[in-house]
Amino acid sequence: MDMQDRAVANSRVVKRLGFAAVLMFGFGFAMVPLYDVFCEVTGLNGKTGRMGLEEALTQVVDEDRLVTVEFLGVVHSELPWDFKPMVKKIKVHPGEVTEVNYYASNKAANPVTGQAVPSVAPGKAAKYFSKTECFCFTRQLLEPGEGKEMPLRFVVDPGLPESVKTVSLSYTFYQAEAAAEGAEAKKGSGSLDSIL
Repeated sequence: MDMQDRAVANSRVVKRLGFAAVLMFGFGFAMVPLYDVFCEVTGLNGKTGRMGLEEALTQVVDEDRLVTVEFLGVVHSELPWDFKPMVKKIKVHPGEVTEVNYYASNKAANPVTGQAVPSVAPGKAAKYFSKTECFCFTRQLLEPGEGKEMPLRFVVDPGLPESVKTVSLSYTFYQAEAAAEGAEAKKGSGSLDSIL
């Protein structure tokens, strides 16, 4: 291989590497919107709807149908709390505004702030599940030994596919700093509230 052939080959390699770098940059730039679509489709990370109580009360209630809603609660290992739903599951009519409570208590000897991150299963139910009030909307501060009930008010949209008979709503409580770091890593930038 002479010098001219080597120069042509090197030029091709440089062009291919430059093209690959541009593709990788484009993919990285597209990750945030792709992540939003992924969360919307799968229901991960709380990509449920959020609506005002006034709007929720205008929903037409489907009295002929019942959907089971299951409630789960998990605490991240770094958070010294107990956290659980006060009711494991209930049956609701789609369109009906329903309120349940979770209970959290701080086992530490110092005040601890936590942030709940929700997810819904099955994923296709996420866009039909809207919260009007939720402890996950804000960080929760518990003093040493303090325990409190945390309300959750929601409505299941009557448009929920008939094939979905059960919706599971799970919350994982993290220490507030860890939750914010995890959300920032996933979103790139923006507030934690934007994923809730």
